[in-house]
Amino acid sequence: MSDELLFADLKVIDMSSWIAAPVAATILADFGAQVIKVEPPVAGDGYRNFAMMPSSPTSDVNYTWEMDNRNKRSIALNLKTEEGRAILRRMVSECDIYITNTTHPMRREWGLTYEDLAAVNPQLIYASLTAYGEQGPERDREGFDLVAYWSRSGLMDLVRAPGAAPAPALPGMGDHPTSVTLYASILTALFKRQQTGKGSHVHTSLLANGMWSASCIAQGVFAEADFTLYHHLADHLFTRLLYEAADGRWLQFSMVRTDEEVDMLFTIMGRPDLLLDPRFLTAEQRVENGDQLGQEMRDVLITQPSDYWMQALSEVGVPVALVARIDELPNDPQVVANNMAIQPTSDVGMPAVIKHPVNVEGLNTRPAGPAPELGQHRHDGAPDHGEARARDRRVPGSSLAAWEVSDHRLDAPDKCGMADPY
Repeated sequence: MSDELLFADLKVIDMSSWIAAPVAATILADFGAQVIKVEPPVAGDGYRNFAMMPSSPTSDVNYTWEMDNRNKRSIALNLKTEEGRAILRRMVSECDIYITNTTHPMRREWGLTYEDLAAVNPQLIYASLTAYGEQGPERDREGFDLVAYWSRSGLMDLVRAPGAAPAPALPGMGDHPTSVTLYASILTALFKRQQTGKGSHVHTSLLANGMWSASCIAQGVFAEADFTLYHHLADHLFTRLLYEAADGRWLQFSMVRTDEEVDMLFTIMGRPDLLLDPRFLTAEQRVENGDQLGQEMRDVLITQPSDYWMQALSEVGVPVALVARIDELPNDPQVVANNMAIQPTSDVGMPAVIKHPVNVEGLNTRPAGPAPELGQHRHDGAPDHGEARARDRRVPGSSLAAWEVSDHRLDAPDKCGMADPY
C-alpha cells in the first residue's frame, strides 16, 4: 500500500465539544482526515479544562485534551454573529463531514440544522450527537454520559448490588464507546455517498449507546423476563464475586464454567473436601448456596498472595484473572504489544497517549500530533502568514493551511468575531 493516508482528501468540521462527538473526529484525523475544530472564542471547548478539575487526577499536563483532540486544527468563531456564521457556512460548502453536538434549539437559531447545511452542500455528511435522540420530548435536552448513557439507559441501576445505591461511573466511559458508534455511522454514510453521490444526516445518542451496552440484560425487559434470579445472582453467584489475596490484590473467576474447572479450583485451593460437599455438588447447588461457597473460597484465597494463585491456577487451566491496577497499564505487556497507547510526535508532556480501538491492518495512520491551542490556526495579525503556516506544520501530513473557503481564508484576520464566547 502507498504511504498516502486513507482519508487524506476528507475535510471535516468538528463543531462539537467535550468528548463523544469530538473523538469521532479524532479517529478520522488519525486516518488522515483534515479536521478543523471550531470553538467559541475566549473560553473554547470546555473540555480543555477537564484535566484541571478537582475531580480529575492532578497533573501539569492537559492530558485528556491531548489524547482526545490530537491531529486537529483550531479556529475560534463567534457564532452569535452573522459574520461568524457566514464563515462557517463557507467552510461547510467545501467540507465533507460536519460533526456537531450543539443543541437543536441552537442549531435552529443559528441556521445550522441538517436542512440548512445540506442546502449549502448536498454532498455533506452531517453527523449529529445528542444526549437522548433526534426525536421525542427530550430531543432538546443537554446531557453528559453520566446522566444520559449511564443513568437514563438503566446501566447504573443494573450494575449495583441488590439493596445498594446506584453505582456511579467514571467520566468518559460512555462517551468513548459512543464516539466509535458515531465514527461508524459516518463511514456508513461515506460508503452510501460513494454509491449515490448524495450526503446524509447520520446520528446517534448517548442514551441509545447506553441501552446497546446494557442490551444483553436490558433486552429481557422487552421480553417481560423475570429478573428476580438475576438480581439475586448478581451478589451471590460465586463466579461473580471478587476474592482478596494476601497481598491485597483481587481475583476474578468469572470464566469458570465447567464442573471440571470447579473441581480443579477446589483441588488447587487445598479443599478437595468441597468436591463431596452436598452443598456444591452441582452447578445448581453452587448457585443456590453461592454465599456459602464464596465464603469458603475467601477463607482460603486470603492466605496466599495473588502471584501464587495466578500461577497455580493458570498451570492447571483454571481461568483466573487478576483485577489490574490503573497504574499498571503503561507497562502492561498486552497494552505495549498491541500499541494500545502510542507515542506522540512532539513533546506534549507524556510519553504516550491512549489510542482509539479502531485498527485496520496494512492501513497507514497519522502519528499522534499535539492537540491545538485555542484559535491556533487563525491568523490574528500578530505573526505573518508564513509564520502561521510554519506553525501549522505541527500537525504532520496535514494540508489544512491551504484549505480555503470561497474567497475567505480560514486564517484571515478580524473575521472570527473573537469578542464574545457563545
